[in-house]
Amino acid sequence: MAGSNGRGDSGKRSSGSGNGSLSGRDAVLRVRRELPQLLGRPIESVVGFERAEGDCWCVTVQIVELSRIPHTTDVLGDYAVTLDDDGEVVGYRRTRRYHRNQADEG
Repeated sequence: MAGSNGRGDSGKRSSGSGNGSLSGRDAVLRVRRELPQLLGRPIESVVGFERAEGDCWCVTVQIVELSRIPHTTDVLGDYAVTLDDDGEVVGYRRTRRYHRNQADEG
């Protein structure tokens, strides 16, 4: 911890406020690296991210839960992943499950 290699491998970088907190970019990179190991499936895409209460980050990703032919019938899941300010995954939950060809309502 004391010696930094300058590459940001610790997952912790300054967010510009000078307090050493995790940046949004680093939160996304951490989720892209760790969530596939937890779920056993790769991330299809990052849907969004935002700063949550208590200096946490919430990153929403899309996972292919069931691959089908044709691919338009794949079953996808959106997952909200919460990281603390040190970049540790403190929780995740599936927020939506749907077929790839479903259009968003709204």
